[in-house]
Order: sequence, then C-alpha cells, then structure tokens
Amino acid sequence: MASPGAARGGIRLEAITKTFGETRALDGITLAARPGSFLVLLGPSGCGKSTLLRVVAGLEAPGSGRLLLDGRDVTSLPPAARGISMVFQSYALFPHLSVAENIVFGLRARGVERGERERRLAQTAELLGLGRLLARRPAQLSGGQQQRVALARAVVAEAPICLMDEPLSNLDAKLRAEMRREIRALQQRLGITMVYVTHDQAEAMSMADQVVLMRDGHVEQDATPAELYARPASVFAASFIGTPPMSLLRLVPGRDGAEVAGAPGMAVAPAAAAGALLGIRPEEVALSDADGLPARLIAAEFLGAETVLACAVGDGEEVLQARIPGNHALAAGTPLRLRLPPAAHLFDAGTGRRLPDPA
Repeated sequence: MASPGAARGGIRLEAITKTFGETRALDGITLAARPGSFLVLLGPSGCGKSTLLRVVAGLEAPGSGRLLLDGRDVTSLPPAARGISMVFQSYALFPHLSVAENIVFGLRARGVERGERERRLAQTAELLGLGRLLARRPAQLSGGQQQRVALARAVVAEAPICLMDEPLSNLDAKLRAEMRREIRALQQRLGITMVYVTHDQAEAMSMADQVVLMRDGHVEQDATPAELYARPASVFAASFIGTPPMSLLRLVPGRDGAEVAGAPGMAVAPAAAAGALLGIRPEEVALSDADGLPARLIAAEFLGAETVLACAVGDGEEVLQARIPGNHALAAGTPLRLRLPPAAHLFDAGTGRRLPDPA
C-alpha cells in the first residue's frame, strides 16, 4: 500500500478543452493537485466535472491541452498506462463473482501472480472491514457494503491516484455521512491523491483539501474549503456554497453610504459600494428589537436547533435569509428588524466577480 510519505500522485492539467459537437464541455481547464491531497470537483449537473474526470482517467481524449501525472505527459496514453484507479457511481460490480473475485479482478486481468493477489486481497479486506464478506455475491450486500467493495477494488491496485465519480449518490443520507468519513480517513491513511466528483457541497466542504468549483466548463474558483466559504470569488460561488446560501442585496447611493435598494435611511456599506451587490451569510444576521434594517417575514423554516427566516427587505424585491438559533414561531408578514454584519462581501453587479474588500 502507498504510505503517507509517498511523493507520487501529482496531477497537472494545462488548458484542457473538450467539445461534443457544438457543446464546449471543457473550456481551457488549468489546475493542479499536489501528491497525497484530496481534490474535489464540485458543481451543478452539466458543468463538466465528470467529463474532466474522464479526461484524467483516459476515458475521454481532450481536444487540446496537456495532462501531466508526476510530471509525465500522459495526454495520449491509454487508461491502463496511467497508474490510476477509479470508483464509478454505479459501483460496476460483477454480479456473478464473489466479493473476493470482484476485488482482485483487475489484478488477475493484469497478470499479477496469485500469491501477490492473495496478499493484497487480505490486506485490503482488513483495511475496509470486508473479511467476513469475501465469499458473498454483490446481490447479498447492502449499499454501503457494495460501496466498500468498489473502494477495495480501487485500493488493491495500489495506484497513487484514485478517481471517484459521485460514489455516494446511491446511498441514503445517514450512510453518505458515514462513508464520507471513511473515504477521507482511507485517503489520508494510504497517502494517495484522490480526485472526487460531486454536486453535493457538504461532501466537498467536509472532505476536501482543495475544491475546484466548476461552471459551464470552466473553473469558477479553485481554493480550500475555508477560503471558498469565507471569500467566494463570484456571485455564483457565493450562491452555490452555504446552507442556506449567501443572500445578495442590490446597493444604491444613500445619504451616509450605500443602502439596500428600496430601504432608504440606513447605510449598510461604504458609499463607494453603491451599484454593487452586498453578500450576507444567513448566520451573520441577527434579530434586533429597535434598530436594524426593516424587513417583513416571508416564511420561517424550523430545523430543530435553529430557524431559517426568509425576509423581504427594501422594496420587497430583495430577499435576505437569517439563520437564527432556537424556534421562532412567527407568522408570515410579521415586521422585523435585522442587524447586519459589516459589509465583507461585495460583488460587481455586471460581471458577478468579487470586488476588493471595503476599507
């Protein structure tokens, strides 16, 4: 097995493009993953993340650009020559083979000697807790057990890079949370480089060292989970990350600074921010008794430990969400006062890109 000190597994993509007919699925993708890191390709359906993963795997040929693994140009090499393992969304287990036979199928196909196959099988089965299931067929396994077999088949290859294409989408919420922890712990224990595709921000934020947020075939932001949350690079990133996502309010000139459109008399940002969009995380908003931004409750969603309030502010076209601790049984239409944080997130209303932080 690979060790945490292994230096193999570096990935670099340089200006990768891919088209399907008139559709440009990948538009000049450039990014890098350091050896032993956990990189997540995140984005909505159709953004190109699975296509990019398939290009790295060698299942799709790029239209242009280069792919380097550990500094070696593998752009034109077939999948078998790249030193990569892969876990698919469907698990792709052979129903007529036992768990043990499924795990070592790739080793057998590559002509790995029997003693070495058995050694790797025993080690991998112990690592993933599959020792008592080796004689079973896939139909006799739960969804979580099938996922572990698919993982074991990737691990037993001892490849320095493992690609995973939405591997948890077929599991229920509780099992997904458990498998997130297991996959992350396994990646850290083996020291392998993992590239993981998902549309689920919870998976990305909880597992990744590096998140590549994609949109319409290009990289919207490449950052750590903490940076992606704290400093989204665009309106799209701000709206995609966070539960609920960041609220975005139009700012107009006011007497003492920039004000929310339709809500005169209360400056919420420096005067220079007029014309921009103000981003506010719901958890940064608080209820106020007297002062604060006037608002009207649209709906309240009780979630147990907290309540999410959707509030109309300004001229009613602006919606601000607030995540308030506790249970707040308020009727729609209730007038509120909301205390806002300092203006930390400003975006250009035209381009959607982040503006420099206000002084």
